[in-house]
Amino acid sequence: MPKVALITDTDSSLPPELAAAYAIQQVPIAIHFGAETFHAGVDMDDARCFERIDREGRLPSTSAASPGDFLKAFRVAFEAGADEVLCITVSSQVSAVYASALSAREELPDRKIAVLDSQSLSMGQGFMTLAAAVSLAGGADVTTAVQRALEVRRRSHLFVALSTLKYLAMSGRVGQMAAAFGGLLDIRPILTVKEGKLDLLERARTQKKSWQRIVELCCESIQRRPLERLALLHVNALPEARQLQFLLKSALQEQGLVMPAEIVEAALTPGLSVHAGAGAVGFVVVEAL
Repeated sequence: MPKVALITDTDSSLPPELAAAYAIQQVPIAIHFGAETFHAGVDMDDARCFERIDREGRLPSTSAASPGDFLKAFRVAFEAGADEVLCITVSSQVSAVYASALSAREELPDRKIAVLDSQSLSMGQGFMTLAAAVSLAGGADVTTAVQRALEVRRRSHLFVALSTLKYLAMSGRVGQMAAAFGGLLDIRPILTVKEGKLDLLERARTQKKSWQRIVELCCESIQRRPLERLALLHVNALPEARQLQFLLKSALQEQGLVMPAEIVEAALTPGLSVHAGAGAVGFVVVEAL
């Protein structure tokens, strides 16, 4: 049976210990504060990132892992004894990571390297990667592992409630006046994944209403089907994410459903969190088959 190495990127939001448990290598997204460059999951995390953002009053820029980064990861995998590589990237609609991985594959034409555009992000992408890992560990080939990942994508739903418009204003995505107006009215944008992009779904007034709404949206999306997987997402807000978990648990119980036995607590990671802002919370759910 061929040995297959599994590679993804840090926009998957996979907690390091979970990635290590399944031997998943994560290629880091780059974070740039002026002339200084850091790498998500290596020398930059959400806490350090937002401490600096709040101190300096500016957002960093981010850039996709380069073809060279992926080429290095592929070579390391083959040198460690892999016969094939399966690489699952963040959506090509939000990053050039997929293109970088494809370019790196061209440098190793004699090697078996499959690259899958997840058309998802954060733990949507992460759960796809985990599904592939479980499939490969069970003896499946790469084609089957890809099919399992795509099945998970079809059953996944992501909802995130932002805590503030402050960071969107810094990014230029909303004007300063609109941000101030939003703060006055305590507007909390709700995001989801649409066609591979993290997109504005709704706006809610107050944190309480935004949390209630994403719980409602989750329950509506699963249509009383049991949950196979659940990840809590947060940006420097794990206590708040756990409060959100309690609300979701109560709502599921009203429908006669229970939470999955294992709940992943996932920091969004800087490649994504700079676009959501500190205090953002949400979840990814995967319906059971």
